[in-house]
Amino acid sequence: MNSLFSLEGKVALITGASRGIGQKLAAAIADAGAFVICCSSTKGGTAQTIEMIAKEGGKAVGLSSDLSNREEVEEMYKTAVANHGGIDILINNGGTIARHPAIEYPLDAWDRVLEVNLTSAFFLSQLVAKSMMAKGGGKIINIASMLSYSGGITVPAYTASKHGIAGITKALANEWAQYNIQVNAIAPGYIRTDNTQKLQDDPVRNKAIIDRIPAGRWGEAEDLAGTAIFLASRASDYLNGTLITVDGGWMAR
Repeated sequence: MNSLFSLEGKVALITGASRGIGQKLAAAIADAGAFVICCSSTKGGTAQTIEMIAKEGGKAVGLSSDLSNREEVEEMYKTAVANHGGIDILINNGGTIARHPAIEYPLDAWDRVLEVNLTSAFFLSQLVAKSMMAKGGGKIINIASMLSYSGGITVPAYTASKHGIAGITKALANEWAQYNIQVNAIAPGYIRTDNTQKLQDDPVRNKAIIDRIPAGRWGEAEDLAGTAIFLASRASDYLNGTLITVDGGWMAR
């Protein structure tokens, strides 16, 4: 691989790496040469991801943490550092969604979605940035959403969390660029994952989505791999505080 995009010798920590987007990003980062710490909410949840990476000659291990529990998040980070040294690349991908009409949205669901999607990303970035500063730099990649730009329907907490991800990406970049830490985000378009299964299964919404996408199809998790490698590598050393939409042209329509 071109050295500009090589991740050889780097250690990456990726949350939500058991399936979907997180799994494909973990595989891509490993394929580019990084040692990947795959995190999920359940013990052993990333076994399939680790097996996939190993089959391609990559190296990875698994850790578990409930992202709604700050003590578990901190313990997961401490374990990662103790066992594998400082973190060079952090991908905040782990998340959850709860669908209810806004007028009756349960506040316990609101609290959990915000804690998992937004607060854990900020807290983990805060922890990792300290070691990055000591090492002379690093890369933080947040996973945003099309709902970082629009409101959505029946997902007010998810929308708030993804608008928040866009905001902290910019805020952290402002403060940490001076330490050679690049903080950016990927905003996936409509990607075939468990989280979007209800939309895929709804014939009316599914058609409306595809009709708006110039590429004429749903995205696959693999479609995000190249952007992730770019943001994790030295090819993006002068890119900071940016959201990159990978959406088949959705936002351009």
